[in-house]
Amino acid sequence: MLKSLMVAKAKEELEQEILDKEEEKQRYLAERAPPLNTASMSLAQLQDLCRELHAKIDVVDEERYDIEAKVMLNTREIKDLNIKVLDLRGKFKRPNLRRVRVSADAILRSLLGSKHKVSMDLRANLKSVKKEDTEKKRPVEDSDWRKNVEAMSGMEGRKKMFDAAKGPAQ
Repeated sequence: MLKSLMVAKAKEELEQEILDKEEEKQRYLAERAPPLNTASMSLAQLQDLCRELHAKIDVVDEERYDIEAKVMLNTREIKDLNIKVLDLRGKFKRPNLRRVRVSADAILRSLLGSKHKVSMDLRANLKSVKKEDTEKKRPVEDSDWRKNVEAMSGMEGRKKMFDAAKGPAQ
């Protein structure tokens, strides 16, 4: 209901705006170009009138041409400036940001302000890992990597790789 009323009101305003523009156009034309009374003019007067109108048309065309030239110059300048801006954007390097160490309490204090009273220790919730366990799980190979490369090079190495890939599938 409300939407249809708004659409109807907008339609009325649009029609009124069109009528206002038409009236403004008629007033402007009446002011700038008064109606010509050519019925009572002689041939010489009509020729003089035509010459005057042609002179006015020439002046208007010159102004239009000058304005178009200015507009073209301005658009070309705007395009050039836009290209320069894009070039300059790409040339500047952004500085590296420095790492700032802030504790969890400081972050919460800055976010929550005076509401933050509980101290959070995030490291307390982490699992502790023993270094001895990790070293025992990983067997250390002291083999020379060159031996592996030499063994896999050439046609024999490719055949070994092909057989290895083919073997589990069968």
